[in-house]
Amino acid sequence: MHQIIVDISISPDEWVKLYQGLATDVRTTARDGRTVRFPARILSRFFLRDGIHGSFRIVFDDRGKFSAIERL
Repeated sequence: MHQIIVDISISPDEWVKLYQGLATDVRTTARDGRTVRFPARILSRFFLRDGIHGSFRIVFDDRGKFSAIERL
């Protein structure tokens, strides 16, 4: 298993676009400098009234398939 750590800040307005399907992926830079893209839906359980903010560990397999996410 592989993992990346990302710092995310998504406003409620940006989340609505993701939720409505106007955008499906989140693109960001991991702490190690890699540019990463992943499905926005993996963040849905972390959505609060003020959006999604925080640091997250994303775990994926050798083929790059999502396995787990946790807030740090």
